[in-house]
Amino acid sequence: MVKIDWDRIGKGVARENERMIWRPYGAPIVLDLEHSSFHDAPISVPWNIPETLAVSVAITGAFFRRSQNPNQPYTPEEIRNSARECLEAGASTVHIHVRDDEGYNVLSLDRFEQVIAPLKKDYPDLSVDGCLVPALDGEWAEMKRVLATGLLDGAPINTTTTYIGDSLFSKPAPVMIEKVRIILENGGIPEIAVYTDADVSNADRFLIKSGLIKGPAFWLILPALPGCSPMNNPRQMVEGLMRTVTTIRDVDPDGHIMVCAAGRASMYVATLAAAMGLHIRVGMEDTYWLWPHRDDRIQSNLQTFQLGAKLGEVLGRRVATRQEYTDMLKSCAQ
Repeated sequence: MVKIDWDRIGKGVARENERMIWRPYGAPIVLDLEHSSFHDAPISVPWNIPETLAVSVAITGAFFRRSQNPNQPYTPEEIRNSARECLEAGASTVHIHVRDDEGYNVLSLDRFEQVIAPLKKDYPDLSVDGCLVPALDGEWAEMKRVLATGLLDGAPINTTTTYIGDSLFSKPAPVMIEKVRIILENGGIPEIAVYTDADVSNADRFLIKSGLIKGPAFWLILPALPGCSPMNNPRQMVEGLMRTVTTIRDVDPDGHIMVCAAGRASMYVATLAAAMGLHIRVGMEDTYWLWPHRDDRIQSNLQTFQLGAKLGEVLGRRVATRQEYTDMLKSCAQ
């Protein structure tokens, strides 16, 4: 057991007359958060963080089924109605996947039109991005048909080779590059979707250094899913997100970065991203959990948007309007 010399401590307290050392050299002002009494240079200035927070809502995604979350939207009507709820509540944009009659992801012009065309009619200032990942025979041609309609204002480019859960997910470089060309040819914005910091290097090598995508680019960070940047505890979450963001900043200093509430990290990683001055994507595509420390399932996309908006309120960042989000996306036009 440690022995404390209380006699020596008592003598020291008496020597100091029971007082702290205090020399108020700046009196009469004891503490000023902005200035020093010794010079007129500013000490603390407002942080360079966007006043607005773009909040995208990813409505359904490709993977999760109702056995994992019974609230998952499947049909075009369910996806459209869920998106409309979020837009009515003030969401900056929505991210769209569509599913077939069995609830599996599908690349279908007809179903994209059923979801997106009515939304664009009702919200003329709305920009929509959607996931077009050709994996089956015939889907490449269908992707080109969807892009040719102008329904989508942007589409992700996944610069990755990784396992997503138990499935290998790989974008061969020629396919990746050609898809960017097709998106640009049809007036869309390619959104660089990265799952690890290595994906940032792929994007830099194949898309940026080639001159195909010029900065500022639009980036999506999707961590925390099995196979992506691991975020199994708060330390991993902070270190992993910081690593990916700084890697992006090295290759695209002025790029727009949106971080997805994904996996167990869910709304915690969105909170960290919003505090860092980044933008966020919430919704039912990338997770079915609300929080990393509990098993509460997401009840609706509207619920996740409301949480995202509350984050902005707490951090003093107003949710970007649809027009503000559209302007941000257009600033990435090549």
